[in-house]
Amino acid sequence: MSSLVAIDQSTSATKAILFDEAGCILDKTTREHRQIYPQPGWVEHDAEEIWQNVLCLLEDLSDRQPMLLANAAGISITNQRETILVFERITGKPLTNAIVWQCRRSDPICAELRDAGHEEMVRRKTGLKLDAYFSGSKLKWLAREKPDILQKLRSGDALIGTIDTYLLYRLTGGAVFATDHTNASRTLLYNIDQCRWDADLCELFDVPPEALPEIHESFAVFGHSDAAGRLPEKLPISGVIGDSQASLFAQRCYEPGMAKATFGSGTSVLLNAGNRLPSSSHGAVAALAWVWKNQPTYALEGLINYSSATIAWLKDRLGLIDDAASTGSIAATAQDNGGVYFVPAFSGLSAPYWSPEARAAIMGMTAYTRKEHIVRAALESISYQIRDVLEMIQADDIARFKVLFCDGGPTQNGFLMQFTADITGLDLVVADVPESSALGAAMAGMLGLGIHHSLADLTNLPRATETYHPQMDAADVNRYCLGWKKALERVL
Repeated sequence: MSSLVAIDQSTSATKAILFDEAGCILDKTTREHRQIYPQPGWVEHDAEEIWQNVLCLLEDLSDRQPMLLANAAGISITNQRETILVFERITGKPLTNAIVWQCRRSDPICAELRDAGHEEMVRRKTGLKLDAYFSGSKLKWLAREKPDILQKLRSGDALIGTIDTYLLYRLTGGAVFATDHTNASRTLLYNIDQCRWDADLCELFDVPPEALPEIHESFAVFGHSDAAGRLPEKLPISGVIGDSQASLFAQRCYEPGMAKATFGSGTSVLLNAGNRLPSSSHGAVAALAWVWKNQPTYALEGLINYSSATIAWLKDRLGLIDDAASTGSIAATAQDNGGVYFVPAFSGLSAPYWSPEARAAIMGMTAYTRKEHIVRAALESISYQIRDVLEMIQADDIARFKVLFCDGGPTQNGFLMQFTADITGLDLVVADVPESSALGAAMAGMLGLGIHHSLADLTNLPRATETYHPQMDAADVNRYCLGWKKALERVL
């Protein structure tokens, strides 16, 4: 039986997971990396640290599973999507820290471009908002603030990449400079209708087109690597796909109208919109789900900046909890939220509010308020935002759905899942494997490498799920949601 290694490079950590050809996990290992906050609203990652973590993880997995790795079929990569960096052509080493998707340093640039009348052109070409969430404005900031880097990009001494591109370059010793459509489409430099880099967008964001990678389908064979000797032999790399699209793929959402929510540092809600480019008048962004045999599958997406990252803030910044896993039991000790609402606008609010100026607030506290209420309010904030995003997506009348497929580490939190089912009024079908992004990349790799031959083959792979049904009384749902809306009004 074939096995395949999936590298899952997320906002908070990197995982290396070994799957068999049925999509079952054989082994996995993980390493966190630092979250760097140079000043309020700025978020960075050390890309060299991430690369060294990848090498250590693959070496660890190879030491633990030498026979399986010796017979592995390939390597797949899934990654945080909009995070961007510039690296040297010769060495592959980063010239700056990666600027993370959460980073708001380029808000003034977005405002400047909106004032100059570019917003509609950007939306029409990319399907995205002119927002600092996406990569283009971050690159324009670099070009403006770091002219030496812009010069290196123009001379060909430096290259631009999302994290998948960077890892591909390092894994292949500089032989492969490429990305896939799902990651390219998050940069504000990609024409989502024509499925290619766009010269007008590159000019708008001061990006030399020659510094951008080639674009391939997620299912292509991108190259070969032995991870600088950490693996027993060179393996083909196939199954390169952004993390949210990877989880949509893993959830078998292959038909239009199927939707999923990935609970991570942020939350991405994706609806399969079929083969025609959708448009939204209510705040959703258009996305490429994947491109298969030159045929694009599109999606509508709602983006939430802070989900489990809110819980990490409670732990790492306030010291209010010891670990994220305890939040469900802590929240359950409170009969209700005690009137406390937590709006996690640490880097503004994305869909459907699109308010980059909003700032986080905890409201409704009294002398009665306990730690449990604040923890519960933090978890509840995730559910409220998902409800608002779902209402936004359904307002475009592209699809109506009664089931939401869910994945990601926080789905192991029973309180969060039940409250989300109650607040959204939907059945939540939760994947038994929380690492759905890694699974989706591995499944794409299996398709690309011929281990499986069709989407139907992948649909028939075994999977275990747990379903949460709405249980809360409608009056209580309305009361909670009204409190949330009032809290939102105070920060928007």
